[in-house]
Amino acid sequence: MSGPHPLNQAVIAQALHDLRNGQLRRCRSMGFGDSDLDALKHPEMVSLLANARVSWCTVQVNREVLQRLLRQADDIEAEIATIDRMLRVGASTEMITRYFGLTHQEIALRRDILGLPKRRGRHPVLTEEQDVTLWQQWRPALRQRDIALNDDKAMLGLAMELAESLDLPMSVIWATIRSWVDQGLV
Repeated sequence: MSGPHPLNQAVIAQALHDLRNGQLRRCRSMGFGDSDLDALKHPEMVSLLANARVSWCTVQVNREVLQRLLRQADDIEAEIATIDRMLRVGASTEMITRYFGLTHQEIALRRDILGLPKRRGRHPVLTEEQDVTLWQQWRPALRQRDIALNDDKAMLGLAMELAESLDLPMSVIWATIRSWVDQGLV
């Protein structure tokens, strides 16, 4: 003879946990009715259900929730790729913290994983020539893509591209762009 069905035990454990925490709605969403929930208040009934050798419950996949979770995983992967790209093109720790919420320790770990050198201090400011070149590339790209000045995600994407194409640190490009916006030059 085989022992208790493991699915039954898992469902009972979850239902008891939810009952203790007052989550009746969650118990009902699992398929328990009011009389079933009343039965779970009696230890002998819980034992009978948990030790049943046949399964009295089934598993059903909620495809909508499953798809949403899988999209979240894709979003997380894309976010990590963006953070790594930003670090490679010279984004500052403060930028990563502000826009992605990573701690200084997490950023240092990402830098180590990517094999990036440790930096101390600030990047140098742009030369006048670099400033002019950046303006000449940033302004048309901003118009062409119709990026709003308060759309940080799109602005960060453009700043990354400019950092790569101009071979300048992203933190310097970002600071320059933000100062132009703050001064109302755009």
